[in-house]
Amino acid sequence: MLIDWFTVGAQALNFLILMGLLKQFLYRPVLDAIDAREKRIDGQLADAKRQKAEAHTEKLAFGKKNADFDADRADLLTKAQAAADAEGKKLVEAARAAADAAAARRRDALKAEDVELVASIRRRTSDGVFAITRKMLADLADASLEASIGKLFLRRLESMEATAVTQMKVALASSHAAKAMVRTAFDLPADQRTAIGTAVGHLLGSDVAIDFETSPALLGGFELVVSGQKLSWSIADYLQAMQAGIDTQLEATPATKPAKSAK
Repeated sequence: MLIDWFTVGAQALNFLILMGLLKQFLYRPVLDAIDAREKRIDGQLADAKRQKAEAHTEKLAFGKKNADFDADRADLLTKAQAAADAEGKKLVEAARAAADAAAARRRDALKAEDVELVASIRRRTSDGVFAITRKMLADLADASLEASIGKLFLRRLESMEATAVTQMKVALASSHAAKAMVRTAFDLPADQRTAIGTAVGHLLGSDVAIDFETSPALLGGFELVVSGQKLSWSIADYLQAMQAGIDTQLEATPATKPAKSAK
């Protein structure tokens, strides 16, 4: 078999021309497209890496913010709990103080009521005893008692101190009317009036006018009154002095709470 070298050379030349054309018009654009795609992919990868880095940075910042928020929230909750506890304790203490003050006022009020009650009972008992005593003495002031009191009045006039007599005379001299008042708890019989008038005249002067007056409030007794000066002796004076002494003693003695009856 004979080889046609011209044909072989022609085919080789055609192949080289084809390869040159393919390289020029097909392989080069493909390589450029591949390079452009690689660059685009590299850019996308770089963007993705950058975005990933930014996302990581934001994640760290968000985590820090969350931690700070949790810390702030815990701190606020702690402070709020402490403030609530302090306010609650303050309210409880205020309520307890108010309750103690109210209880103290109530005890003081009850104590004052007890003291007033005991004092009232004492006063009423004392007043009742003296009222009964006055009534009994008034009922017992019969004729014999009146005569005895009249004799006692005369003895008092005769034994009257000189100083008291002088004071009565001075008071009598300074008054416009030379008059003396004899006041008794009962009507004096004529003989006693005469005897008393004579005794008063002997004491103060015979020119002194004497008025007699009856005053049942004396409960048996007498009074000689001369221009504000008075010689007095009566059961009422005794009772009044006794009651004043008892009232003074009751005021000075602390009232005690009545003992409760045994159940």
